[in-house]
Amino acid sequence: MLDLRQIRYFVAVAEAGNVGRAAEQLHISQSPLSRQIMHLEEQLGVTLFERSKQRVRLNAEGRAFLAEARALLVNA
Repeated sequence: MLDLRQIRYFVAVAEAGNVGRAAEQLHISQSPLSRQIMHLEEQLGVTLFERSKQRVRLNAEGRAFLAEARALLVNA
C-alpha cells in the first residue's frame, strides 16, 4: 500500500532534483528520505530516478508517476 508521506517525499525530491535540498525543505534528514524513496520504488516495482552523486533526475517512469503523485496529493 502506498503511503501519502512517501508520495509527498517523492514529489519533493522530483521537484528539487536533489535529495539533500528536498530533505531540508521537508525538515527531515537525508538518509530517511532516501530510504523512503527506495522503499516506494520497491513497492511500485520500478526505478523512478536516475541517480548521480550530486543530483537525481526523473526517468520516464518517474515522470509518469509524478503526474499521478501530484493528482493523488491534490485529491487527498
